[in-house]
Amino acid sequence: MESAADQREEMLERWEQGAAGWSRRADAIQEFGMRVSVWMVEQLALQPGQRVLDLACGPGDTGFLAAELVRPGGTLLASDASRAMLGVAGGRARDLGVRNVEFRQLELEWIDLPTASVDAALCRWGLMFTLDPAAAVQEIRRVVRPGGRAALAVWDRPEANPWASIPTRALVELGYAEAPDPSAPGMFALADPGRLRALLEDAGFTEVVVEAVELERSDPSLAAFIEETIDLSRPFATVWEGLSEAQRERLAERIASLAAPYVNEEGGVRLPGRSLVAAGTA
Repeated sequence: MESAADQREEMLERWEQGAAGWSRRADAIQEFGMRVSVWMVEQLALQPGQRVLDLACGPGDTGFLAAELVRPGGTLLASDASRAMLGVAGGRARDLGVRNVEFRQLELEWIDLPTASVDAALCRWGLMFTLDPAAAVQEIRRVVRPGGRAALAVWDRPEANPWASIPTRALVELGYAEAPDPSAPGMFALADPGRLRALLEDAGFTEVVVEAVELERSDPSLAAFIEETIDLSRPFATVWEGLSEAQRERLAERIASLAAPYVNEEGGVRLPGRSLVAAGTA
């Protein structure tokens, strides 16, 4: 059995390797996740001059929305455990003209910042990948000043997110991968809204709200959907790279069969998604 340190190292390596794909797809990621990002930032009730922490920032889009709201005088601290992902976020900030931002490599489960040192915190789609989400939420509570706000997002159940679950299901059904361990860190590890609420309340957050936000992923074709999945999912890409051409064709056919209900007459794919979002007061 892998040690906790080995599991964390393996997870971090996935994100390091996947950063290039996320950079290529940054605009699509921004569009896909915008409804979630807007919900989260609105929950913070930000004011000019405040300091906001964005954890597991990825390409940085959620934090960049917050950065605009704390001007003038305010600062966004964009952080990620992956240096490569921080590089992606830095490039996005330059491209978008976001100047009131600092970048720092930080872990979720032990945030290397002083207690009560930020006015608000964000974490979009990062918490479910931690080995100890309770410790991560407690750390978020520690670094947010009393009265400040935090907003989080995780993924709802696999069946509510066929854009993500169909490729994995196809791999498993064809014997190319083992079924994911539902108790292990991963996309759907925090899909229970009751558990998400409990994590915040147990950490000391009050006025906790938990909701669901509907999303949609659109691709012009099934081939484009698979190409985007290769860029955004390192576990899928790793398996894909090890398959023969015949196996890849078989996998593509199985994905096409599972995705058929979401394909329109022009061949475009519109796959629904659902994210759980939560916020609370420190």
